[in-house]
Amino acid sequence: MPIDRLADMEEKLRILEDLNMIYIRQIALSLKDSDIQKKIDYEIRMREGACKLLAACSQRDQALEASKSLLTCNARIMAYMSELQRMKEAQVMQRVARRSSDAGPMDDRSPCKGKVAISDLRIPLMWKDTEYFKNKGELHRCAVFCLLQLGGEIFDTDMVMVDRTLTDICFDNTIVFNEAAPGFELRVELYSCCSEDDCSAGSTPRKLASKLSSSLGRSAGKKMRASLEPGACSPTSNGGGATILLPVPSVPGPKYHLLAHTTLNLSHVQDSFRTHDLTITGNEECSYWLPLYGSVCCRLAAQPHCMTQQMMSGCLRVKLGGEPQGWTNVYGVLKGTNLFCYHQKEDMEANVEPVLTIGINKETRIRAAEKDPQSKAQNICITNQYGGEEVTHTLSADSREDTQRWMEAFWQQFYDMSQWRQCCDDLMKIELPSPRKPAIVTPKQGSLYHEMVAPASGEGLLLQDNAVSAEIRALLSSYYNDSY
Repeated sequence: MPIDRLADMEEKLRILEDLNMIYIRQIALSLKDSDIQKKIDYEIRMREGACKLLAACSQRDQALEASKSLLTCNARIMAYMSELQRMKEAQVMQRVARRSSDAGPMDDRSPCKGKVAISDLRIPLMWKDTEYFKNKGELHRCAVFCLLQLGGEIFDTDMVMVDRTLTDICFDNTIVFNEAAPGFELRVELYSCCSEDDCSAGSTPRKLASKLSSSLGRSAGKKMRASLEPGACSPTSNGGGATILLPVPSVPGPKYHLLAHTTLNLSHVQDSFRTHDLTITGNEECSYWLPLYGSVCCRLAAQPHCMTQQMMSGCLRVKLGGEPQGWTNVYGVLKGTNLFCYHQKEDMEANVEPVLTIGINKETRIRAAEKDPQSKAQNICITNQYGGEEVTHTLSADSREDTQRWMEAFWQQFYDMSQWRQCCDDLMKIELPSPRKPAIVTPKQGSLYHEMVAPASGEGLLLQDNAVSAEIRALLSSYYNDSY
């Protein structure tokens, strides 16, 4: 076959591969689009349930929990809508790139995803001496919680009641984001609401707002009163700096306000407890104000998939000695900062100690060597420094294609390490969070849901028929049984 015809066929095969990749990506985006739409629909139903819960609550603690759920649902809806918009834009960009005549071959290399976990959240308070040490003045209590967003994932902490008897706001939740990229931005928002019944959601009591409205006149007073109404100055942030107001039904009850926030990224990840700056948005005139010190303490850890998952595995031959015939068949597994070599695959599955472990880290050098006389494929030489001495291990795959796959896996591993940086020095420990029990269900708070259920032997919890309507009972049951 002529060389020019062979080159033409290879070019056509490359184009077909690119088209197949585009087709696969479109299918994946379509499936993800449908999944996100289902999440949006779910959160809308939960938001409707939270509104009905808030309207039905008779106790302050119940209303605070319902209002917290309403705010969290709104935040998730906005995050999912933003994710949906990004996917639509990506689809448009792909179509434009495909139609472009000068578009070159696609570069599919991208860093692996990973887990990011935040735990031991502590926010120090700075009370005045007269308030904390001398216990003077009115006992000001606020309900607070944190909303945490990374990409399209949003979680909330438990609600904590805070007054001058506390020196720190402590959240014991461990929150894990499972699909973080190395360029992640984790936004932490602290919300607060005055827990007293006579506190309005704004910074000025309702009676004072009414007096200002009447004294300033109809036009100016109307504007002033609108700015002081509950929730009037409480826009929902989408986590990226932009502010979007949601068309949420107006429901009477307590309103949470953004008191402080911060954004954490890869540079803040460290396997230890650290302090980070906090941006405070409230002031002393606000009813939901708390004297924050201006910092937040937490442990932020990350586990890239390249450190916890097998990135490549297969049969290899490794040269253990200096003799030309000193080759040994092994089963290689590339994971973390090592290439583990077992006698056979079953040894790896049985957790048997590998016969050889070769370091694969940021200082490792890998190159394809000349062909081995007894093999059609190229050898792979891996060089490391051990105690000031340079040590090289030589590997060989069964075919040129296998050698290429191993080399690509090594380059991808190095690329992932360069993107995740300090997270690939050692495997950070992440404590998986225990299953969360909704705080609103605890007997101490006398929750609306708890009051409406009665234990039945062998059948769990049954709703009382005369408690509330069947619609609200179904919403309550769905709200507290569904989990993420």
